[in-house]
Amino acid sequence: MANAGRRGRQRRRAKSLIGSMREFLTPSVFKQVRNASKRRKHPRWDLHPLLYILLLTTYCCGDSLPEKFEAAKGFYVVCCPKRKRPGGSFAGFQKAIAKLPMPVLRALATAIRGRVAAIFGERWKVGNFIPLGCDGTRQECPRTEELERRLGTFGKEGSAPMIWNTSIVHLTLGFPFCWRFGKGGKASERSHLVSMLRWLPAAALIVADAGYVGYDVVATMISAGVCFLIRMSSNATFYTAANEPLDEFREGIVYYWPKTRQAEGKPPIRGRLLCIHSARHKVDVWLFTNVEDPQRLPLETAATCYRWRWENEGFFRTYKRTLKKVVLMSRTLRLVHREAEASMIAAQLLLCQGALAMPAPAKGNLPVMCSPRGVLLEARRDISARTEPKRPFGERIARAQRDQRLRSSTKQKREWPRRKPHTPPHPPVLLTLTEEQKTRIHRHLQAA
Repeated sequence: MANAGRRGRQRRRAKSLIGSMREFLTPSVFKQVRNASKRRKHPRWDLHPLLYILLLTTYCCGDSLPEKFEAAKGFYVVCCPKRKRPGGSFAGFQKAIAKLPMPVLRALATAIRGRVAAIFGERWKVGNFIPLGCDGTRQECPRTEELERRLGTFGKEGSAPMIWNTSIVHLTLGFPFCWRFGKGGKASERSHLVSMLRWLPAAALIVADAGYVGYDVVATMISAGVCFLIRMSSNATFYTAANEPLDEFREGIVYYWPKTRQAEGKPPIRGRLLCIHSARHKVDVWLFTNVEDPQRLPLETAATCYRWRWENEGFFRTYKRTLKKVVLMSRTLRLVHREAEASMIAAQLLLCQGALAMPAPAKGNLPVMCSPRGVLLEARRDISARTEPKRPFGERIARAQRDQRLRSSTKQKREWPRRKPHTPPHPPVLLTLTEEQKTRIHRHLQAA
């Protein structure tokens, strides 16, 4: 009887792509979305078909937006016969998208984040933390007059107009949790990260590279109660009470206190500096965290979490290459904003469906990760199928697992003609506290 009850509590596998999307696009989610929109009497495009078709166009095959629209519209009409039928022309669809307020799409993203936290529960937690990586990338836009004027061109030769995408990605499940957009040449990754702190779950651990070094960023995360693990470079100066050489340092309590902040009378930031040494790599990795307890975040766990940070790059490859979003297709600024936001929501839904379909890991093991390409192919099979597939959609994507083979050799990287060779960051500067600095630190602690 106990086994029967356990089987009854298991989540049923969705029979179709639409059924799988409804796991996250529930009636309560659409209620939040409708509350964020301006109510109109008898609109030609209702929010339900408009948003579904907008998301489905990200999955559809086609060389142009009209081709993707026709495939998505036909699939929606077949799957939702009782709903109000969408409009028939692509021109009308684009006008409806242009009139769609951005707060509606942002409300949809917020509601889906709530569903993700409710559905995955403890599955997205590794030990004491929810590991989340933060990184950014550029996306090109068409060379229209409006986009060149509004977004600008960059570089000596004048590149295509670009937008900047900063995304926070779950490092063991692979789906994006939240994101922000900005201009391609003027956006700040650090300000994007600071603006997304309010969306993070309570046990979040932000893992970032050396591009996020900065006193203000670190101080803001500490005041927001967010744990972090950031790679340090020679731009960062740390102070320690013990007179220990940099070559012998492995981990310990340090103070991050740039000279400009000392001159301004700002207090030092106390944290833990870690040196990750690997026999396979010639350069040590220096990490700074506000988790001072080694039992809560051991050195080995911190090294593993930073190694997982590559999942951020893996997501950008999925989004830009697998989903064909290296260059956005919309030709006006309003449509570019909506295409970028909707395509990120669609990528989030696709990867969440794949992560949800994976078998539950054994206790103490990491989750099995899905193959984004495999899940996308099954979604396209549902969209283009003339007859209902023999096996349910949930069962098919459950077999789309990522390759788990172990590499016997290092990855070979091609040299790209316009890309500068990567040089790893140099170690941070480690100094010994003077008596005057110790006195000032003691005063700051008493004032706090």
